[in-house]
Amino acid sequence: MTGPREVLVAGGTGFVGRRLVPALVEAGHEVRVMTRRPDRYEGLGRAVRGDVGDPGSLRSALEGTSAAYYLVHSLENADFESRDAEAATAFGSAAAAAGVEQIVYLGGLGDDGDDLSPHLRSRREVEELLGAAGVPVTVLRAGIVVGHGGISWEITRQLVEHLPAMITPRWVKTRTQPISVDDVVRYLVGVLGNPDATSRTFEVGGSDVLAYSDMLKRVAAIEGRPMPIFPVPLLTPRLSSLWLALVTDVDPQAGRNLIDSMVNEVIVRDDAIRRVVPFEPMTYDEAVRAALAERAESA
Repeated sequence: MTGPREVLVAGGTGFVGRRLVPALVEAGHEVRVMTRRPDRYEGLGRAVRGDVGDPGSLRSALEGTSAAYYLVHSLENADFESRDAEAATAFGSAAAAAGVEQIVYLGGLGDDGDDLSPHLRSRREVEELLGAAGVPVTVLRAGIVVGHGGISWEITRQLVEHLPAMITPRWVKTRTQPISVDDVVRYLVGVLGNPDATSRTFEVGGSDVLAYSDMLKRVAAIEGRPMPIFPVPLLTPRLSSLWLALVTDVDPQAGRNLIDSMVNEVIVRDDAIRRVVPFEPMTYDEAVRAALAERAESA
């Protein structure tokens, strides 16, 4: 392991990024938070101007850093695949030009041999494009990340809290391995400058492998709510996304792109990360209680 580093976090104001930045600062690193509006940033670290959609702004944002986190995506846009590809290419090239030694990227779980959704295919493409200019990339692939404010978690919570019962498609039986956002952050910090993590791809997940239907039922049980579930074979992902827009406040396009991925099983097949960054991840119930407690505190 190396000592303190000068690190850039692209996406540092997002769901994962705003938790990662304080953790990096606490670990002793000098942190730059890339944002389009640095004058409005009020968190820890030093705000620097940069926009993945503006390649010319990236070089100065990255200059002098030894590592960079890439936590950027465009799921709220219908053309997210092309946007994310262009952004990753620009970021990887700028990082190489600035002499960055490591890029850490948070991608998505899913078997490469499966018929991956556009969202998951895009995540794989971004992995490749970030390193195309020669910077070593460390990839952490996660499934559903449980934490207050996360899109996947908000879909789960709001469905449970807004509906007395659920009519669901067959994909609710798809298995996933949800992980607490706090554990994701621990892994992200742990791979920084870690020689055992250089140019490697890791799969990260929590302690439980669950079907989506079981996740919904567990949240309902923790909140003391009834949640009968009635699978309907003809409820397609597209119809599911339209229905989702009626019962949650999640961005409709982002929600649809995520629902399209729910036909893919997303579980950890290789737990090598547990030996590189060793700790015991939370159970799903623990992650849910933490997310609900954070929401209550922020209300």
